[in-house]
Amino acid sequence: MIAPAAQRAFARGQHLFRAFGLPALAVVTLAHETIARVLAKVGHAGATLDDAYIHFQYARAIAEGHPMRFAAGEPITSGSTSLLWPLVLAPFWALGARDEGIVWVAWILSFAALFGLAWEASRLTEGLAGKTAAFGAGAMTLAFGGFLWCAASGMEVVPFAWALAATVRRASEWAERDPSDRSPRQAGALAAMAWVAALLRPEGAAVALFVAATFALYPGRSPRHGLWLRSWMVARAWAAAGVGAAVAAPAFLWLMTGSARSTTAVAKLLPGNPYYVGAALHALITEQAKVLVTKILNGEAWSAEFLPRGGASIAMMGLGAVIVLGSRTGRSWRAAGVLLLALLMFAPCFYLTFLWNRLRYLWPFATGWIIGLACLARVAGDALGILRPRFRVATGIACGVVAGLFASKLDWVMDDVAQSASGIDRQQVALGRWARANLPATARIGVNDTGAIAYFGERTTFDIVGLTTAGEARYWVGGTASRFEHYERLHRSTPLALPTHFIVYPEWMGLPAVLGEPLHEATVTDSSILGGQTMRVFVADWSRLDSGELPWTRPFDPHAVVDALDVADLDSEAEHEYELLGAHDGEEVIREALSPVDDTPVFDGGRTHRRRERFVAHLAHLPAGAAAHGLVRLDGPEGALVRVLANDQPIATIEVLGDSTFEERPFVVPASVATSRTRIELRVDERDAITVFHYWFY
Repeated sequence: MIAPAAQRAFARGQHLFRAFGLPALAVVTLAHETIARVLAKVGHAGATLDDAYIHFQYARAIAEGHPMRFAAGEPITSGSTSLLWPLVLAPFWALGARDEGIVWVAWILSFAALFGLAWEASRLTEGLAGKTAAFGAGAMTLAFGGFLWCAASGMEVVPFAWALAATVRRASEWAERDPSDRSPRQAGALAAMAWVAALLRPEGAAVALFVAATFALYPGRSPRHGLWLRSWMVARAWAAAGVGAAVAAPAFLWLMTGSARSTTAVAKLLPGNPYYVGAALHALITEQAKVLVTKILNGEAWSAEFLPRGGASIAMMGLGAVIVLGSRTGRSWRAAGVLLLALLMFAPCFYLTFLWNRLRYLWPFATGWIIGLACLARVAGDALGILRPRFRVATGIACGVVAGLFASKLDWVMDDVAQSASGIDRQQVALGRWARANLPATARIGVNDTGAIAYFGERTTFDIVGLTTAGEARYWVGGTASRFEHYERLHRSTPLALPTHFIVYPEWMGLPAVLGEPLHEATVTDSSILGGQTMRVFVADWSRLDSGELPWTRPFDPHAVVDALDVADLDSEAEHEYELLGAHDGEEVIREALSPVDDTPVFDGGRTHRRRERFVAHLAHLPAGAAAHGLVRLDGPEGALVRVLANDQPIATIEVLGDSTFEERPFVVPASVATSRTRIELRVDERDAITVFHYWFY
């Protein structure tokens, strides 16, 4: 007969094994199998995303003593999607985890976070749906391929998901405790988690505000014994700590860079993108939310690798079950936290697209949906239990079925992890190593995937997307012509800021005019994680810049120019209050033509599909009483009529010839209309549209 103490010890051991041993064993098994496939495919450790090497490069910068400078001597940039992840990795790099060694560190931390995430999901669920559903939520978390893929990626995704879940769980437990049991130590731990979540990714600010609301609504002491004022002040202080966490990242960026928006936000967020305002902004966000619900959550297209098909309606019902159980158990604040986790998945709908990188922008918030499924299983089990108590077993069965459906995708996910790591290794990593071996130490490499090339190439990079090069994101968003015109300005003012070489996907670069002699290339045809099959190395060729700065129309005296607007040059447009008037993303163009004067090539960037143009011409330097001669470089269909107005007065009608790549057409701004700030407007017949490149006034 077993002694009671031994029985209790055995029961305790069983509980600990179920709570910690089984999840730990599962995580170790998943990590071993996934990493083994990467090593078999690649031959060494490798990240599945080029963006992971951006984190590693920023970690190296911290360890080398120039934090937030992607390369020593370069301006501070905020190109990492996470402020905290590179800081966590930096000590390991300093201690010797370099080259591919840093990937091992990222793997260990990420798979440890996966274990923590499963535990947090279980704890969050238990307070709403009981132990069976809690075990099911943990199992579903470990079986979900999105978390496994991201844990192997080298990115901050799974640590961020853990931080979100841990923060919401702690906030829920704080609210559910008796006020006398809410200690300062617990408050400090909760506030610290809010800071961790907010610094790991910008979306963590929402959870930090949830913590602030928790402190405000659930103070740490009961208002008795004359301590009400003190209690109120302490609660507000802790709430302020939560608010501080929410604003910490943008405030830090503002102090360091002069802008509260990270370069990632400038390059990828829809708010602030000049082509998406008003109805266009609302339409795209709405469309992406629709895609998220009807395609992504439904296991179609981009999410078929991770989710079973047809589950969107069940997932939505799961959120309803969270509300039901929150009300039934009296734990509405816990339910609110879970709903917040789930609904934050809609935050990436405000990106230009969230379909990058195996949906890594979405998966940190999958925990809320998984808990919803566990809660739905509990509601279904309870409903069946009304018919017969033993039917409550349906809760465990339903959780097991969903976990099994998730797990059925894992073999595919592991293969994709290995294939993706191999693709990155054979292309970006290989080109980075080639650059280190073959390009001079003074080389400045223009890139559109900046991570591995900078990390392994150990050369200064010029990020044409603008994530890691200060000031470039604005021109990437503007379009190809805006970048070309911007490079012309750099060439005139600070030519050493321009790249000496490019390592790019030529089709992504979209600027063949600046790509000179090809030197090397890496072609990978069997990896869908890459931006293209072939990435090439070129010598930069800046000889064609500024060829379109002056008109070819003669007679023309460059010294007589009083003002010029270079269309698609964002700085020139800003100086002239140029209005986009419905311009869309992707409508910029760079054209090449031969000058009819001397047959030299002329390159100029412009905007297509223009039916109206409006801007301010600065004519203050005109002689008193003189008219201004205007000249516009444009292209359009033959016979299109363009009416020109100055300060709302019709001054000319231009008929487009349509017989060349560009044409330059004159008009006159009469002295009676010309002012120091003359508003010029072009109106094109509704049937036609023109492309506009340049204006001169002389």
